[in-house]
Amino acid sequence: MWQLIKCHRVWKTPDSPSVKTMGMRLMVLLLLVSATISAQTGPPADTRARLDKLRADGYEALYNLDYEGARKRFREMLKIAPDNPAGAQCFAASLWVEQLNQSWELKATLYSTKAYTDGKHKADPAQTAEFRKWIRQTKSLSAAKLKKDPRDIEALYFLGAAEGLDAAYAAAVEKKYRAALRNGSDAVDRHKEVLKIAPEFRDAELTIGLQNYIVGALPLPLKMIAGTMGVRGSKKRGLETLERVSVQGNWARDLARVLLVDLYKREKRWKDAVATARVLSEKYPRNYLFKLQMADALASQIVTLRKAKDATSTTGAAEQKELLGIFDSLTRDKTLERSTAELVQFRYREAQAALSQPQDKPGARPKKTDDRSP
Repeated sequence: MWQLIKCHRVWKTPDSPSVKTMGMRLMVLLLLVSATISAQTGPPADTRARLDKLRADGYEALYNLDYEGARKRFREMLKIAPDNPAGAQCFAASLWVEQLNQSWELKATLYSTKAYTDGKHKADPAQTAEFRKWIRQTKSLSAAKLKKDPRDIEALYFLGAAEGLDAAYAAAVEKKYRAALRNGSDAVDRHKEVLKIAPEFRDAELTIGLQNYIVGALPLPLKMIAGTMGVRGSKKRGLETLERVSVQGNWARDLARVLLVDLYKREKRWKDAVATARVLSEKYPRNYLFKLQMADALASQIVTLRKAKDATSTTGAAEQKELLGIFDSLTRDKTLERSTAELVQFRYREAQAALSQPQDKPGARPKKTDDRSP
């Protein structure tokens, strides 16, 4: 809320990241997958309606970076239904998302640039303990429900969601990649079980679609090793699955869009990335990160357009106007914290540098230089 929900490239470098970096970024996205719940069964109708309203309001606050507002709703969920894993899982997700967005290193990992941070971010022991407490509670409550009814769809989904969130935290915060891979695989397995019971449960396809893309994006040798373990994937199939969730999903619809913005950028589908980020930015106007995402994609789109053979002096002008408008609005936003304003200024300078670079068109021959002394 994946990260939820992982994960973007440097403004001026549209090249693919290293396998290790890409794996880290994609693993972080599992956070966002974990931050979404689609309930099909569970409490009585009146309690369900109250839980759904609180969850919707809580996630709206969370997407708008209002962490305390989100947790206020999630605490109320715990009071209304203390034996339901929804409140505990949502609370854990809110803690993770806050750490994600407030950590400079994680911001660099997710929102594009290594250069912005030189230091190593270390997990705060108290924050980690608090996060683990809510993850354990989510798993415990889910397991208790599954003990009564092994086909409890909601409990099975929440258990997988907690495992996915646990995986994302282990990878991005604690740098424990083996534990992250193990928990991430468990999350996918749980959600596959959900779909066997309820094929129409679109939200459960989110983790599966992301795994499909991750495995499909692996270099051939690693993909072959994964295949020997029965794990196969396809970037195309993964994207199609996430696109389906973004349209047909319930609680996961916006989360699928968050993931798609990043994956579209990896595929250099800049126009799709811009359009999807724009939808999120308009829906959650207080989330400056969505605006930076849109600006990021616009910058890359402009560079690509200018490299085209048929590019003219006005190519990319409309996109550049929109890009400058985004930074202008963010610069004028007096509600942003100082650290956030510094990030905006940094990203603006990076965008300017990228757009000021001379663009070599395909097939163009490099200019000859005369090395003779005068």
